[in-house]
Amino acid sequence: MSDSGSTQSEAWTILRMLQWTTEHLKKHGSGSPRLDAEVLFAHARKCQRIDLYAAFNEEPPEEVKAVFRDLVKRRASGEPVAYLVGKKEFFSLSFIVDKSCLIPRNETEHIITECVDRIKKSQGPIRIADACTGSGCIAVTIAKECKRLNVPAHIIATDISPQALEVAKQNIQLHGVQDTVESTLADLLDPVPDGSLDFVLSNPPYVSEEEYEKLDKSVRNYEPKIALVAANSGTQIIERLIGQAALKLKAGGWLIFEHSPMNAQQCATKIAQLSTPNGPWSDTRTIKDLAGLPRITLARRP
Repeated sequence: MSDSGSTQSEAWTILRMLQWTTEHLKKHGSGSPRLDAEVLFAHARKCQRIDLYAAFNEEPPEEVKAVFRDLVKRRASGEPVAYLVGKKEFFSLSFIVDKSCLIPRNETEHIITECVDRIKKSQGPIRIADACTGSGCIAVTIAKECKRLNVPAHIIATDISPQALEVAKQNIQLHGVQDTVESTLADLLDPVPDGSLDFVLSNPPYVSEEEYEKLDKSVRNYEPKIALVAANSGTQIIERLIGQAALKLKAGGWLIFEHSPMNAQQCATKIAQLSTPNGPWSDTRTIKDLAGLPRITLARRP
């Protein structure tokens, strides 16, 4: 993207820069090169993505080009777009993210839909815990959905990372759900009284060390390993979560969590092995993600 010797016909318009960048990022392994290019340029130009379409023939000022070139260079080296622009969309909401927390994924939205389906049938008020909250995307989104449904709710969002919890607090503030969501530095459900919850939600660390080594460099080199990897082939934290949820949930309460597709059967087996104070879990089922992989497991305390 050099401007030396350019004529009017060769001007580096927004469209030309996007076209060049799309091919460049494609060669460097991006799975969505055009989208990446547009998101990065909109960030450099400090505008919405949609605004670019009405400005394709404009030649941006040098300061915008310089910012964009730097972003493209970092993206080509593998740095995730979400960290470059400091935000990521989840369930049609924009969330602040940085390298202290996991980038929200589309697969995790299944936790939201399954929980909301059950909230609609509940008699509020309800109490919910979001363990391993990270950016707070689950807790905040559920809080927004409860407000939309006019269901009174109290949500406790826990994480062991002070840095991640700061990001969650920013997102709680950003979306105006401070009256609903309480963020707490804690391990899983430790601060929650027994028998007090209607829902336990979690996207915990669930990647095995073996799986981790095979992840894309954009994940391994940038996202926090503590938010990804768990011992016991990836199920250690999930096993603890199931055991705690059995005590913390009310009778009839739901546990809904994300896991590796490779460990779906192990999760179901562990639920069958760990009874609640009222007996075995009921209504256990696994939900497949959009790729057809078993990604979310639900179980109900009797």
